[in-house]
Amino acid sequence: MRYTELGKTGMRLSNLGFGASSLGSVFRPTDEGESIAAVEAAIDGGINFIDVSPYYGYYKAETVLGKALRHIPRDKYYLSTKVGRYGKDGVNTWDYSGRRAQESVTESMERLGIDYIDLINVHDIEFQASLPGGLQKVVDETLPALVELKDKGLVGHVGITDLQLENLKWVVEHSKSGVVESILNFCHYCLNDDALTDYLDFFESHGVGVINASPLSMGLLTSRGIPDWHPAPKPLVEACARAAQHCKANDYPIEKLAIQYSVGNSRIASTLFSSANPDNVRRNIAWANEEPNQQLIDEVQDIIGNQKRVTWSNT
Repeated sequence: MRYTELGKTGMRLSNLGFGASSLGSVFRPTDEGESIAAVEAAIDGGINFIDVSPYYGYYKAETVLGKALRHIPRDKYYLSTKVGRYGKDGVNTWDYSGRRAQESVTESMERLGIDYIDLINVHDIEFQASLPGGLQKVVDETLPALVELKDKGLVGHVGITDLQLENLKWVVEHSKSGVVESILNFCHYCLNDDALTDYLDFFESHGVGVINASPLSMGLLTSRGIPDWHPAPKPLVEACARAAQHCKANDYPIEKLAIQYSVGNSRIASTLFSSANPDNVRRNIAWANEEPNQQLIDEVQDIIGNQKRVTWSNT
């Protein structure tokens, strides 16, 4: 597995990272024991970067992950969690105030059973874009509150996450140099959408590390078909279904090709996938450590055709 420094943080992350959203039963009901085994399989397979959020499963993912981490030496992993997006009893809430951000970090550390967070992120900043204060509030209030915790030694580094690349760029541009140390973007470096590459020069010029997430494009790039809740427009869904069928005909699961494609860019420190199944974790690690079929990548992207880079809103 390749290990790459995240921007200027000094953290060398595995090119395949473990996203813990599945531990919150976000996609399907999960068994706690199996979820813990999935985390252990990730660490055993060489993954050293774990990402979670209080929002995933309305605190369940952090709680289950905390139980798994009790049995794993702290020097085996870098841990990322988030502030700003929460929920309870199926109701989503957002609060990007500095006060709530600092409270959230303390609460996350308690659930996770740790006393230090390697990377703390402002979660899905596009939601704050539509709230009073807009993205300027992230710049003026949320990020400075997290920098205060960094100065106190409670967190190591500060980042931001979003689906919309232009929002990430805007916040980096309007923040003091060095405040935003990393960005996490999803669904924009995968077989059907490589828009993240348009922004790599910008982030690198500002010393900002890049994390990619969702190599399967939230389920678009799967053999079993798209989940009912997926927001992708129908023409894109149909194009990805044709691509999956083409991969199947070549006895090469599209999931395998998608993982291999997304971990293959050395300018991206880590690509996050999520699974609460230890067998799936081990399989994805094995795939990530193999060279992809470049001809099949080209064929799949030709099939996707004019639907490449077609995206959707997260709000």
